[in-house]
Amino acid sequence: GVQTCALPISTLVMRPVGAIIFGLWADRRGRRIPLLVDVTFYSVVGFLCAFAPNFTVLIILRMLYGIGMGGEWGLGAALAMEKIPAKRRGFFSGVLQQGYSMGYLLAALANLLVINQLGLSWRWLFALSIFPALISLLIRTRVKESEVWEDTQEKMKMTRSSFRDVFLNFAVLRRFVYLILLMTAFNWMSHGTQDLYPNFLKATDHAGAALSASAAAWIPVVYTIGATVGGVLFGPLSSKCGRRYTIAFCALLGLPIVPLFAYSTSVGMLCLGSFLMQLLVQGAWGVIPAHLSEMSPDTIRGFYPGVTYQLGNLFAALNLPIQEGLAAQHGYPFALAVTIVPVFVAVIILILVGKEARGIEFGGRLGTGQESPTPAST
Repeated sequence: GVQTCALPISTLVMRPVGAIIFGLWADRRGRRIPLLVDVTFYSVVGFLCAFAPNFTVLIILRMLYGIGMGGEWGLGAALAMEKIPAKRRGFFSGVLQQGYSMGYLLAALANLLVINQLGLSWRWLFALSIFPALISLLIRTRVKESEVWEDTQEKMKMTRSSFRDVFLNFAVLRRFVYLILLMTAFNWMSHGTQDLYPNFLKATDHAGAALSASAAAWIPVVYTIGATVGGVLFGPLSSKCGRRYTIAFCALLGLPIVPLFAYSTSVGMLCLGSFLMQLLVQGAWGVIPAHLSEMSPDTIRGFYPGVTYQLGNLFAALNLPIQEGLAAQHGYPFALAVTIVPVFVAVIILILVGKEARGIEFGGRLGTGQESPTPAST
């Protein structure tokens, strides 16, 4: 009900705030320290959620957690993409983005163990979440500062340019708006195929009977494996076939999978439909870290990709209440199908009308709007 929607929405609403705060900090002072502070912050807040005395406190903590989440993606993507050779960017983009799917998989397995097998409270899931976050923090302490950022700072001093000069460039600002629209469609595609699906699996409209609790819990594990494979598969493909065409290909293939994904009634077909759906959805997502980083001027890469991504996430937060409302009136299969099909079409159109800067070398552009031999502006 209201609480089911309130928790994820409270996190999504605050993610652009984190992207702006930590993105600006990263462009002024470097990627590394803001990223380490950010990961520490959301690790501690996530752990504190386990001790929330009531729903109001939990909402406040999830909002703070959203600030940390919002900052982490943009900074992590900027640091990673700036350190990776251009020809390998597609592969590592897919690997980077599928950290999300691996986290989802670990959460699904933790749910099976903590809730289903041990019968423990949901609070344990929040408490356990601090361990992978701290492992990530430990790894990132060994990563040095981005050389691209350091070179860019020297060029900015020489040219006496600033963040405002770059961001208010018409081509850069126009592309910023375009990328927000693109990421709104992308996040709607992702959340539209994930957020409601666990409830759908537990509903009593699968051939007139509910799935067993075990089946409903294991199917997310299956489709999360598909999501992980998708990013690692299609990320590298985008380096050969282009970022836009790879994304459009995934979205186009997703359209005929919708009936299998939404209207299947047996466990086997639900596994197949959800596996293929997440393979393609997260396959398209695997291209995004590289694509957004390449579309960003060097000067504002800490801010630009993360904020466009998180603003898209914010606007896509409308997806869950819309799907819940449609499900209440027309059933889960209809709610899934009627919201997923249009967003696939939107992703195809938006990505094809834009351009890309695949394989461009970072470090030589401060934001003139002329970022690649093939102009990247829309």
